[in-house]
Amino acid sequence: MHHPHHLLIPFLICIAFALPARAQIGEYEANQYGQNLGDGTVVDANGQVRSTWGRDTSKVDRYVPTEYHQWKIDPLFGARMPEQYNDTLPHLFQNYNLTEGLRSEYNVLGNLGSPRMARNFLDRPVPDKMLFLQQYDYFHTEPYTILFTNTKSPLTNLQYHKCGTSETGQDRFRAYFAVNVNKRAGFGFKIDYLYGRGYYINQASSLFGGNLFGYYLGDRYDMHAFLGIEHMKTTENGGIEDDAYITDPESFGRSIRSRDIPTVLSNVWNRNDVQTYYLTHRYNIGKYIDLDVPDSLKPKLPEEIELWQMLRDDSLVNAIQADTLRRPIVLDSLKTAWMSQQVIPQQFVPVTSVFHTFKLQKLNRANYSQGGIPDDYFAHEPFYRSSYDINFQDETTALSLKNIVGIQLREGFNKWAKAGISLFAAHDFRRYALPSAETNDTLDVFDIYKENHISVGGEISKTQGRLLHYKARAEFWAIGPEAGDLHLQGQADLNFKLGRDTVHLAANASFRNITPAFFFRHYHSQTHWWDNSLSQETRTRVEGKLSIDRTATSLRFGMENISNYTHFASILTPNMDEFGEEVASYSHDVEVRQQSGSVQVLSATARQDLHFKFLHFDNEFTWQHSTNSEVLPLPMFSLYSNLYAVFHIAKVLRCELGVDLRYFSSYYAPDYAPFLNQYAIQDASQPRIKVGNYPVINVYANFALKRVRGYIQYVNLNSSRHAFWAPHYPVDPDGIRFGISWNFYD
Repeated sequence: MHHPHHLLIPFLICIAFALPARAQIGEYEANQYGQNLGDGTVVDANGQVRSTWGRDTSKVDRYVPTEYHQWKIDPLFGARMPEQYNDTLPHLFQNYNLTEGLRSEYNVLGNLGSPRMARNFLDRPVPDKMLFLQQYDYFHTEPYTILFTNTKSPLTNLQYHKCGTSETGQDRFRAYFAVNVNKRAGFGFKIDYLYGRGYYINQASSLFGGNLFGYYLGDRYDMHAFLGIEHMKTTENGGIEDDAYITDPESFGRSIRSRDIPTVLSNVWNRNDVQTYYLTHRYNIGKYIDLDVPDSLKPKLPEEIELWQMLRDDSLVNAIQADTLRRPIVLDSLKTAWMSQQVIPQQFVPVTSVFHTFKLQKLNRANYSQGGIPDDYFAHEPFYRSSYDINFQDETTALSLKNIVGIQLREGFNKWAKAGISLFAAHDFRRYALPSAETNDTLDVFDIYKENHISVGGEISKTQGRLLHYKARAEFWAIGPEAGDLHLQGQADLNFKLGRDTVHLAANASFRNITPAFFFRHYHSQTHWWDNSLSQETRTRVEGKLSIDRTATSLRFGMENISNYTHFASILTPNMDEFGEEVASYSHDVEVRQQSGSVQVLSATARQDLHFKFLHFDNEFTWQHSTNSEVLPLPMFSLYSNLYAVFHIAKVLRCELGVDLRYFSSYYAPDYAPFLNQYAIQDASQPRIKVGNYPVINVYANFALKRVRGYIQYVNLNSSRHAFWAPHYPVDPDGIRFGISWNFYD
């Protein structure tokens, strides 16, 4: 697999932006040098006296402020939502880079950077217009997931994760940088480069992403902007040829390395190139109000003699003071003039906002081969071109240009209306290019689909205060192929004290009556082809969560009912041996299906963190039930347990030694369709394969020293025999991983 060296250009641009950043923060570096007292001590910028004996006193300590705060934005309105920069937390850092998730919540193909699917159905996104990006959500960055930062000093975070050898190694480098231009404006970038060679052959992955972001926060006008360029390339091996290499290796009579196990496919790739341009801005209408300050901070009227000095003419002052009628009048005027010169602290209170959000996103998807497909792999002839065993490349393009305009009556705009109210209208132009049936080995012809979608909606919300918050939003599609679609969503949380505990109650509910995503309705390629007329899908969800701070307890309950559930399904056609007695192999195909009637999913998740002195035991347990496991298979039980000890060395080095376990019960997990880059349910008409019912255990050591975090981890302590993340895709063999993260404020 070739490295995407051409994508290093955005990285160099980001570095060019970063180099002059130090010259843009002068106001934050005032008083950064201490005062040398000349007696062996220095007073630093915080007023603390420090000894200088034994070192060069001609150099003084430089004070670098490290305060910052961060937020994310609402994708529609651009409203700010406070966030915590969790990348600075040492706990669970050893799992931060795992594609299978922080607590192993996802099915993957084994290798770092592979497509994934959440095992908990309530965590799966609703398929959307950019369907091929959703299985890369651990890497793909949307504008509403970026952390905007206001910082007093330039903030830089560098991360590096590594495992394996030069033959099997998996590497990931991340960089995050943020700096302020002034108190109201800032910008930054995020770089993410992932390269996984893979412990099994023909499964390498190469992903590169570069993002630039910036903001301006004024009283009247505020703005957030985002630019993202991403390249995601994965090699598809179709799974291993025989699961017995993992489940019964002794049957082969010799020790077999993971990279010696043959795979179904070779020289087959999926590639997704994404460009995202985003701007949300608003103009605020409001008023300035005087701040109520303590009497000790209010301006005090000067003495009379100081007021007379304002005239700066002693003869005039003497003449006025001698005139008993003019004297009090002029003195009152001087008092008024003095008061008018005092600056009273004020705060801008927005009452109404007019906002506009623009988003342009373009996806170029390609699936191509250089001749590594078995002759009987597909159950059909090519839909175009001459054969599968020559070089071919299927390309698909999706573009979305969306504009949203609206007006928002800000929360508290009226004493009789405490909630905020927003109204908006959106236009979404979409263009898709799919290979045409006229395409052949030497000619590329595309079928073009153009769609215009217009929707209107509104929201009512209360986000201020501590006790109760709520938000309700409705959106209706009036014009376009999705006309008649309706999305209703509501959420609320209640926070209150119960004895010495703080209790949080949260509830979410949604109703969606939606047209299935474009790629469910239309898809053209040499390997898969459909043009479907599908009914609207109806999804109703109710979810609640209870959490208690003091006991570190969390309970989550959810139910979803789906009518006309739309999904991918694998189709297997048996190929008999030369005697016609046994199945020698299977030919493959994938189709889109809609399940008539309804499917219900019930889910409950309990999380309980226990600790006694330095010993901690964290557990998360999920139970699920699907009323139709044929079309929506789910594991009944999933478990993540983490037993670890936390202690400090020399009071400054935080250490965490532990062992964690991930487990899910066996079930007919969705298969992976390599030419579609999607997960699809197994063919129930043929023998199916269960995965799960096998624990995977890792041991690890975390450390944190000031601004540096690191870990070393031994994965799959109990080996990977019988362990599969998805049918025919085994867990990586045991091995050592390590990583480091370093924060800089300069």
